[in-house]
Amino acid sequence: MRVVELTRFGGPEVLVPGEAPAPAAGDGQVVVDVAAAGITFVETQIRRGVDKWHDVPEPPYVPGGVVAGTVREVGVGVDEAWIGRRVLADTGVTGGFAEMAAADVQTLIPVPDGLELTAAVALHTDGTTALGLVEGAGITPGERVLVEAAGGGVGSLLVQLARARGAHVVGAARGQRKLDLVRTLGADEVVDYSTEDWTSALAPVDVVFDGVGGEIGRAAFGLVARGGRFSVHGAASDAVTEIDPAEAARRGVEVLGIEQLFGFGEHAKEWAERVLAEAVAGRIRPVIGQSFPLERAADAHAAIESRTSVGKTLLLP
Repeated sequence: MRVVELTRFGGPEVLVPGEAPAPAAGDGQVVVDVAAAGITFVETQIRRGVDKWHDVPEPPYVPGGVVAGTVREVGVGVDEAWIGRRVLADTGVTGGFAEMAAADVQTLIPVPDGLELTAAVALHTDGTTALGLVEGAGITPGERVLVEAAGGGVGSLLVQLARARGAHVVGAARGQRKLDLVRTLGADEVVDYSTEDWTSALAPVDVVFDGVGGEIGRAAFGLVARGGRFSVHGAASDAVTEIDPAEAARRGVEVLGIEQLFGFGEHAKEWAERVLAEAVAGRIRPVIGQSFPLERAADAHAAIESRTSVGKTLLLP
């Protein structure tokens, strides 16, 4: 079968098309014919060898963690009724960039009728993250919420989920194309954080969702009003926003650090099912900005890192 291998840690060029034997379903596993594989920004950091949060094997290996497709084979102890079902499957951090992927049956999430497999995989990781962040921040109607990287996979869903909770949403992104997208998702205000002093025209906010970090994250922290929350979930700038606890206490701001993500795993399946149901009901929609054939995985990673991509980036084997 066709796969993409990570041959060594480095730039996008280390993702090389190749061939590998088809996987077999082990005990408690299934094999899925992959229709779409999701890519996260974190996976680009893993590829570069700079991620601190995930255990990965030494190269070469087939990367990719979340796929959508149809179950073709089941292993010992797995109900054969799974065969032929449309599912989301979590392969961990390896095995997803392929025509077929093996996954433990307990990771499977049935894809509801009426939802495309591409939409489902675009919602899985980013949607569960966004829902967990919104729940953790405890948004209430009328609060002002600033979403950084609002044109990205997580950010675009944060905008919609915050709006659904009655918040006044400020979407921060880079460039007119992304700002126009964020407006269509329901943001009440938009701001380009690539401009100098981008925070100067904004009123204080009650909640910041910080997915960028670095100087942008620090500037956004300065906007949080007393009694507000500063929620960290990413470091697209390559630096997690560091907030002095004494400064946060002095200003009366609760900091929800990036470590909050460590507790999301136990809720991931439940949250994914809720997000899929919200999409079927038409209350949220994933933004799939670009899709690439499997052999162009390097181009997909390059698009994400160049900040030119919008929404979710998918591979389509």
